[in-house]
Amino acid sequence: MSHRKSVKPIYSMCVQPSFIIGTNNEDGSANFAPITWVSATDGGEGEYLLVISMFGTKRTKQNVIRTGIFSANLVSTDMLPLMDYFGLKKSAESSGKTIEYTVVRGEVLDVPVLDASRWVYECEVVQSVQTGKSTTFFCRIRNVQMDERLDPEDTFDVDLMVLDPVIYSGRYHCLGQSLGKIGDHLP
Repeated sequence: MSHRKSVKPIYSMCVQPSFIIGTNNEDGSANFAPITWVSATDGGEGEYLLVISMFGTKRTKQNVIRTGIFSANLVSTDMLPLMDYFGLKKSAESSGKTIEYTVVRGEVLDVPVLDASRWVYECEVVQSVQTGKSTTFFCRIRNVQMDERLDPEDTFDVDLMVLDPVIYSGRYHCLGQSLGKIGDHLP
């Protein structure tokens, strides 16, 4: 039996995959920002919707509101410098630090995509909900670009060890091992 204690509901242990969201600025240049409030939900008719929440008034959020499209680039452990760079870009640039990266365009939507990402969603917003200072976007996934080393047997058979995602819960984490499929642990 585990031992727990009750505390005030100020803690947010939301284990989330890390993404870098790519949008188009008004001048057509690429804009990127790290976002970890990302999930999925049923969109009906066999379709999944990517669900992404953005806090505040950041440019990326304004670009999504203005254009209704974006890329969600999964962050693998080798991309952590990019995650920090985009999250702290103003500080990095003012100290003279820059990181080189390659941007390509989406295959279905005209969105900037990070060439280094092993899994990319190209998304179109179908609905948004405002709560407090956050906007939650429900998005049709128009295309998925996946690492060519992946060969899934079905929609839930994605080898996360190949993707090597960065998991965020206040600190960065990574995966250690695959524990098997659903049903593998029944007695």
